[in-house]
Amino acid sequence: MAPHVIFIHGMYLNGQSWKPWVERFTSAGFSCSTPSWPYHDGDPRILRSEVDPDLGALTFGALTEHFKALIDALPERPILVGHSIGGLLVQRLVNDGFARAGVAISSAPPQGLVSFSPHFLRANYPHINPLAGNKPVFMTPKRFHYAFCNTLTRSASDDVFDRFVVPESRNVPRSILGRSAKIDFGAVQGPLLFLTGTQDHLTPVAMVRRNAGGYRSDHGRVDYREFDGRSHYICSEPGWEEVADAAIGWLWH
Repeated sequence: MAPHVIFIHGMYLNGQSWKPWVERFTSAGFSCSTPSWPYHDGDPRILRSEVDPDLGALTFGALTEHFKALIDALPERPILVGHSIGGLLVQRLVNDGFARAGVAISSAPPQGLVSFSPHFLRANYPHINPLAGNKPVFMTPKRFHYAFCNTLTRSASDDVFDRFVVPESRNVPRSILGRSAKIDFGAVQGPLLFLTGTQDHLTPVAMVRRNAGGYRSDHGRVDYREFDGRSHYICSEPGWEEVADAAIGWLWH
């Protein structure tokens, strides 16, 4: 039976964003699924115009339980590949024994890990603004270019925005400040790979490096690799194939 991979997207995207990775992983001998977060499934253009009123209540803890239920329905533990908040979900699910291996790409910070990079603060504050209430937050094309696609032209970034961006819950990033996003770095881990880009504004490379370095070297395999010149849109910007192949090669070895 082919090893099964679940791809977990991050904020403002849904499962459709993983299509090229599914094709590449399938060709490499994996079976794949791309479940969207609750309230994220569907055509992004429609989701932007018809926002589910329950979206604003979604939290990181609810996402964790959602994916645990999906995994428990499978015949065996899958491989998990996640980006951004999805990367943090991979960390948490590996931590809790819900994966045979995990790849965390540009992983969001777990509880207790912070960055004072100006890029990090500028890119993240609009998502968690405590004065904004619990209404879903809408990414703007300008902010998307800065936070996600800063290595692309504005025109190319706007095209990505139109095809893939969906509304989001502020309570997902807010809640990773609490215990639901706590990682036990001293626990015995399944194999875990961190991948990230050096030009990432949303999850700066130094922060991801500290995240990966927090694990005890004698408690399981944890590897780290960074890619020069890549943004937070590392999974889809030009050269994404190199990132996908790094994950595939690591998983097969």
